[in-house]
Amino acid sequence: MQILFVGDVMLGRLVNNVLPNENFKYVWGNTIEIIKKADFSLLNLECAISSKGKEWKKTFKVFHFRANPDAIKVLNSAGIDYVALANNHILDYDVEGLVDTIDLLDKYNISHSGAGKDLKNATRPAFIEKKIKKRQDKHKKLNVKKYENIKDSIRIGLVSLTDNQPEWEANPNSPGVNYIPLTLEQNMYSGMLENSILEAKKQSDLVIVSSHVGPHFREMPSNIYVNFAHKIIDFGADIYWGHSNHIPQGIEIYKKGNNQKIILYDCGDFIDDYATDPNYRNDLSFIFLLNFHPEKNLKTSNSSNNQSNMILKNCTIELIPTKIRNFRVNSIPLNDGDIDLIINRMAKRCLCLGTNYYIDEKKKRIQISL
Repeated sequence: MQILFVGDVMLGRLVNNVLPNENFKYVWGNTIEIIKKADFSLLNLECAISSKGKEWKKTFKVFHFRANPDAIKVLNSAGIDYVALANNHILDYDVEGLVDTIDLLDKYNISHSGAGKDLKNATRPAFIEKKIKKRQDKHKKLNVKKYENIKDSIRIGLVSLTDNQPEWEANPNSPGVNYIPLTLEQNMYSGMLENSILEAKKQSDLVIVSSHVGPHFREMPSNIYVNFAHKIIDFGADIYWGHSNHIPQGIEIYKKGNNQKIILYDCGDFIDDYATDPNYRNDLSFIFLLNFHPEKNLKTSNSSNNQSNMILKNCTIELIPTKIRNFRVNSIPLNDGDIDLIINRMAKRCLCLGTNYYIDEKKKRIQISL
């Protein structure tokens, strides 16, 4: 099975202008087939999808991103399973834009978390579930007995948070985002986050925390971000999935006793209309594919904690280089010099975090094994 992660997807402003005439698949380029083949596809939605609301003016904000309601069909066309909403653009068009976005996602059965009509909804985990495909040998019939104690499906719990826009923090009686400060000094935030993760853990086989935190264009996470990610894993998460930085940061395999957890410090930009910095090259990133084999390991009687450890056992992370051009993302051709540029940069960033990797020179992909 595969879990596919990408970073920020911004469908507003100039990207929104390429969607008329129902050209909803355009922005995905040739990555759409990779996305649709994955069992679970996850992204951070960096805009409101709505025709309602007015630009946020209660506090100063430079950019306001909103896509027309039809842009929901962009997500639907690629079969996106889940979007994170805790970020610094989901309320760009105030509460009306947020609520309308949530209603559209619900209408199209796209799971989401991280923002809601009140604090309870903003902090509540989302859950996505898929059937496990039973393997069948080429020359033999499916061995039913072999699989009779294997779980039929995988259920993932997803918590989404941001340290951006504290003025957008959801309250018990008002809409907003799941705001969590990086320091976690106040017991209220630390306890709230831990409770959300534990709630997800009780009801799923694997817990992923989406984290939209920090400033832009940092090649490596500073100690405060490393400590924050480690704390989230210590609370019970299995995978930390970061975005917000505009360029990808390295991957850490965080050891918890005899188990290994995954920290994707930042997945960079995936779709946007942002100006490209010639040094940081924010037009370059990756599709992050987690490949795992639950049919080999998962038993119906295991606890959720053991299940997550078994899911991540012997899994691999595959990084497919991507480039944004003309408001469209594509995997980078093998003869494009940018493919070596982003691979070499990412390899160094992983190595600085103590993560070993393998570069497949034929396919031009990075592979990391647990």
